[in-house]
Amino acid sequence: MAHDSTGNNPQSVGFTEKLKSWLSWSWTYICFIWFGMVLIMIYVLRSPLKLQESFTSASVFLNTLTPKFYVALTGTSSLISGLILIFEWWYFRKYGTSFIEQVSVSHLRPLLGGVESSSTSGLFSSVNGDAEPRPSVSECKVWRNPLNLFRGAEYSRYTWVTGKEPLTYYDMNLSAQDHQTFFTGDTQQLRPEDAVMQKAWRERNPQARIRAAYQAIEMNHECAAAYVLLAEEEATTITEAERLFKQALKSGKDVNLLVYIKRRLAMCARKLGRIKEAVKMMRDLMKEFPLLGMLNIHENLLEALLELQAYADVQAVLAKYDDISLPKSATICYTSALLKARAVSDKFSPEAASRRGLSTAEMNAVEAIHRAVEFNPHVPKYLLEMKSLILPPEHILKRGDSEAVAYAFFHLQHWKRAEGALNLLHCTWEGTFRIIPYPLEKGHLFYPYPGCTETADRELLPSFHEVSVYPKKELPFFILFTAGLCSFTAMLAMLTHQFPELMGVFAKAFFSTLFAPLGFFADKMESFMPSSFWHQLTRI
Repeated sequence: MAHDSTGNNPQSVGFTEKLKSWLSWSWTYICFIWFGMVLIMIYVLRSPLKLQESFTSASVFLNTLTPKFYVALTGTSSLISGLILIFEWWYFRKYGTSFIEQVSVSHLRPLLGGVESSSTSGLFSSVNGDAEPRPSVSECKVWRNPLNLFRGAEYSRYTWVTGKEPLTYYDMNLSAQDHQTFFTGDTQQLRPEDAVMQKAWRERNPQARIRAAYQAIEMNHECAAAYVLLAEEEATTITEAERLFKQALKSGKDVNLLVYIKRRLAMCARKLGRIKEAVKMMRDLMKEFPLLGMLNIHENLLEALLELQAYADVQAVLAKYDDISLPKSATICYTSALLKARAVSDKFSPEAASRRGLSTAEMNAVEAIHRAVEFNPHVPKYLLEMKSLILPPEHILKRGDSEAVAYAFFHLQHWKRAEGALNLLHCTWEGTFRIIPYPLEKGHLFYPYPGCTETADRELLPSFHEVSVYPKKELPFFILFTAGLCSFTAMLAMLTHQFPELMGVFAKAFFSTLFAPLGFFADKMESFMPSSFWHQLTRI
């Protein structure tokens, strides 16, 4: 009840917020006033505290120091600032932020009475204009990659050749969770072989998963989930994987399991060159299970139709799924851009377009490219081969680098096949950023670009891949500061070592100039205030 009464009294809440903001605002000025009073008290009490004698003693001590001391001092300062610079740079490359800045904001700012800037509250707004909080990492939804590769036949071969793991533990753990939930039967009571498979998906060691699958088959020769695991992880060729999936299809009874098997069989046919058969299987699957649109089987279909160069069929699929009410993807946006670019790209010339202007068809193609780039700005660098590709992960983050890798891995060949399409993309894609100068605050055709993609993509993509960051981050202030400090102190150490006498003269001149305003201010205060007043304050 108390909570309700507080929530229904906006005046008290408003007064509290105003009081907090006033206290935070006044805290800065109170600090300045306190600091000024301390300086005045030190000046007034300089005689009882014997500050003049202490300063004279310190000056004598500093004058007795040899130039070697100052070389050691500046050299040590340069070394320490250099170590801080190296750590700051490593932390920025790994986590995308400054360690000193993060500690300052997280720990020191609350102690100093700072509050979060209210300007960020208006950065993300919903369609009806209401303010929405900035998305956090937990709100960045991760999707199953509809074109994910086979672990045994594709991912493992990459590991054998390069010695690198293409999948992260976080990505594989998400797949294990998917399999556990997706392949659980409709019955509440699990059979013994199902319980074994539930445990098998959770195993971190691939060999342990394979042994568990064989154990389930020994319990029941018609355990479809066990054949699925063997097809995914033990089969070293696509042909062998297809054979095991067909064996699983004979035994499968659960709807989710049947959908998964049929989809993977269609992907096997696509990889083995039987593309028309793969297209038919995908169409039949979408017709048989129309409510499973969340599996994004249409993206598999689009890629297969592009391989057949059946562009009219691709346009028909886009007309159905590129709808304002349906969630977008890089495949949808960039395939639409490819079709429009293909219609004009073979005769497109930047010089001619600048002289005569863009035609209607060219304008439509450029707008489609801008739309695709706004949705996922990471894709063009992979399509234009400005950034090296890696094997796509098993899960992707929409609008993130992981989705860009997955799209470009399968669709780069289709862009190359369309004559001039990549040239048109190269000439126009950067123009998108003039339309959305502040992508984290306001979008053009889509919601503002989420700020959580970098952190989530670092979990999905392997460590040897340099994650693409958008918008590009400027170097933090503390990295620039420590770099300047390291360089400056190193230069001082070198000059002091080479020219000790000249640097001594320069240092004395510098400090005398630095403290001249303070001396001038002290003289003015003594001439302005009567000497009796200072005497009385000193006695107090």
